[in-house]
Amino acid sequence: MENQELTPATLLSHDFAAPELAERAWSVRWEEHGADPGALVLDSLPPEIDFHTSGSTGPSQTWRRTREKVWYEAGLLAELVEQEQPEAVVSFVPTVHLYGALTSVLVPARLGVPAWYRSSFFGAMPDTGRRRVVVVATPWIFTLLLQHMPWVRELDHVTVLYGGAMLPDTAGQFLKAAGPDKAMIVEVMGSTEAGGIATRRWREGEPPAWSLFRDVTFAGPVTSEEVPLTITSPRLAYRPGGQPPPLWEADDHVRVIGDRTFLLTGRRSRLVKVNGRRINLDQAEHTLRGVLDCADLAVVPVTDPMIGEHMDLLVVLRSGTELAGLDLSTAFARLGVRPRRVHAVPRIERSELGKLRHLPTAPIDPASPIDPASPIDAEVAT
Repeated sequence: MENQELTPATLLSHDFAAPELAERAWSVRWEEHGADPGALVLDSLPPEIDFHTSGSTGPSQTWRRTREKVWYEAGLLAELVEQEQPEAVVSFVPTVHLYGALTSVLVPARLGVPAWYRSSFFGAMPDTGRRRVVVVATPWIFTLLLQHMPWVRELDHVTVLYGGAMLPDTAGQFLKAAGPDKAMIVEVMGSTEAGGIATRRWREGEPPAWSLFRDVTFAGPVTSEEVPLTITSPRLAYRPGGQPPPLWEADDHVRVIGDRTFLLTGRRSRLVKVNGRRINLDQAEHTLRGVLDCADLAVVPVTDPMIGEHMDLLVVLRSGTELAGLDLSTAFARLGVRPRRVHAVPRIERSELGKLRHLPTAPIDPASPIDPASPIDAEVAT
């Protein structure tokens, strides 16, 4: 992929959603600009910046924030990785949305290091000439890193800055392959409406609890019971013509375990009850990915006329394979529940950060459901 070398001023002259930034490969050398690029950034950005939700939970909506708040949040994100003494940033996150604008453009400016942006996952990793690198990731980056382990091994350290959907199994595989002295993952939980909310960092084993950003506080009840995540923050966005709200309630359910820490139990829109058992669909996908050899899969909630709620499994088959060739019995035994139906679909629509969009590419067949206690009938949706 041809790389375009941009100056910081040229980079900032483009809107974050411009094709010149979001759809092409480019690099920029912030270290050559000077010790404090803040004046250039604030002079170049418009007073207010609009960002749009991904459309993963409904129609895309516009949320606005001031340039000062955007630059401040880039500083918070830079703090998460600067203790690893990064010397370069390599990003695969599109600049169209808030997280990509922050991590691909402004975090490198805050760190004062060169940055390389790639709009696709094909080709060689960039030759940064640096030994300590931050890789800004979407779910697919871990597969790419595993494919380019020689590139990883040539480095002294890799920090994967990750925000988006639930971590894939390949994240743990990458950490194991690289080793705890070589690599770590820094996760960021947030949204277009609220910005960054919480973070956690880990090198091996199971990920720890989430910790709130230092300027974020719980606004809801601090209880050990499962509750919606409700926070206050000086960085809450606002609708055009409006004002920032006093608090924001996320789509996530959490269990608070400390003054500023919590466990994530699932997104409200991704929780269903099947025969009285609550299922976290994100966790169900995570489990199934470890068993089913397919190009992609998704578990989606459906309405069931017999029991009210249920779930269907969408599968994107690898070339030359059939649905009958998948080990569905083992997958469902590990899951502990059988989906109502299984559908082979040509593709699954996802946001740039890997989140399932509001509607799947192929419609869900509304045919009468099977008895959940009986063997699954795998069927191909048309």
